[in-house]
Amino acid sequence: MIALLTGATAFTEHRPPPRPRLPDGPLGWAGYDAARRRAAARTGEEESVVYGTGSVGGRACVLLSFEFGFLGGSLGAPTGDRLTAAYELALTRRLPLLALVATGGSRMQEGMVALTQLQRVAAASVRLRAAGIPQIAVVRDPTTGGGWATVGAGADVVLALPGAQIGFAGSRVRPPDADPYAYSAEGQFAAGQVDAVVPPGELARAVAHWLHALGPHEALPPAPVPRALPPAGEPPRTEAADADTVEAADTKPADAATEGTADTEPANAGTEGAAGAGSTPRLPATGREAVARARDPRRPRAEAYLADCFPVRLPLHGDRSGGTDPGLLTGFGLRADGHPVAYVAQCGTPTRPAGYRAAARTIRLADRLGVPVLTLVDTPGAANDAEAERAGAGAAIADAFAAIAAARVPVTTLVIGEGGSGGALALASPDNTHVTADSYFSVIAPELAAAILKRAPSETGATADQLRLRPQDLVELGIARSIVT
Repeated sequence: MIALLTGATAFTEHRPPPRPRLPDGPLGWAGYDAARRRAAARTGEEESVVYGTGSVGGRACVLLSFEFGFLGGSLGAPTGDRLTAAYELALTRRLPLLALVATGGSRMQEGMVALTQLQRVAAASVRLRAAGIPQIAVVRDPTTGGGWATVGAGADVVLALPGAQIGFAGSRVRPPDADPYAYSAEGQFAAGQVDAVVPPGELARAVAHWLHALGPHEALPPAPVPRALPPAGEPPRTEAADADTVEAADTKPADAATEGTADTEPANAGTEGAAGAGSTPRLPATGREAVARARDPRRPRAEAYLADCFPVRLPLHGDRSGGTDPGLLTGFGLRADGHPVAYVAQCGTPTRPAGYRAAARTIRLADRLGVPVLTLVDTPGAANDAEAERAGAGAAIADAFAAIAAARVPVTTLVIGEGGSGGALALASPDNTHVTADSYFSVIAPELAAAILKRAPSETGATADQLRLRPQDLVELGIARSIVT
């Protein structure tokens, strides 16, 4: 398995200092030594884990690989010695840790001594996290028990081979009627426990990209503000976002009494709608128009912006609590200059609790690794159905707010469509938010604001103006730094 990733590149095996062993192990389990000798003869290995240093795609790392043929890849005290030594080697050399996992769990012949190796591994993993060193796991068939619950699921990024059996419960200890799909790589991906299912032929490339993205890195520049994209079917504009922005001095607020008149248009207003290549789209004259433009199905969405920003995208999938939200995209992207950026992007749908938890997971990982963050805001608001409440909507949104607030890395935000209330604000940078001409940001949708204020539906437009939710209003109010055009 190591050779599949390192290719012709040399792998240098390391070994921990030998420790004295009692006959037949700590429990005196009859036949244990003989079983170890047979496993060694069959596999050519002395233990169920091999570790050392190597290179994948030109990126140096510490690799550890389980040999399932050695007593089912089980964890005993000698295995714990090797695992903790691998983590310590990564820490000392400041190299990412890449774990190739295939294990049935703790070794029965060593009893509780074997089980407590999980605590040793967890402690070693925590030390590596505290030092800002990334951990990647490739889970193979099978990965179960304590090995999954520490080395596997405890990694920052989890990749799985297709069809691999993955789960805390091994095949012999599950309920007889258990759904086998739940214990598969594909099932764990659907449940948000695995970031990607990667065929063996694509694994080396995927791992190399992840090693590049996660670092460790020296100081990285902030994520640049993405350039504005035209509606579908129109050619891209030639101006770069950082060179063509509309600042507060170029705008003035809407006046409900003069809705739709020339006085409400900014100085740089052009023709109706987004213009073609090399031109600047005019800004919405009214709050109602701003909302309509943000809801226009032809407006570019998160997928288009991410594709424009990153030649290489590495998705993170799921909230690690059994949930996913297809309306929120998270991961790491590699810019054309090779610099990594972590991204969190709303896709225009109500964001579910799993989405906010996935966002918080991504932001905290980026912050720990020193990688800047880009968030794309586009949601009518947080999901507010009964299922969302049962799934902990309030706590999930609070966690996203906290992740942004605590981030030490720069966070850049672009509002690309709807900015609906706290469900959007939870993913926005407090001091580096920008907006497109086809966006709005509001304390609440104008229809709901009118309902709360007991106004007739016919007053929704006037309410939208009073909310001052247009892009130019947001710049003047100090909510946004610029309008990206």
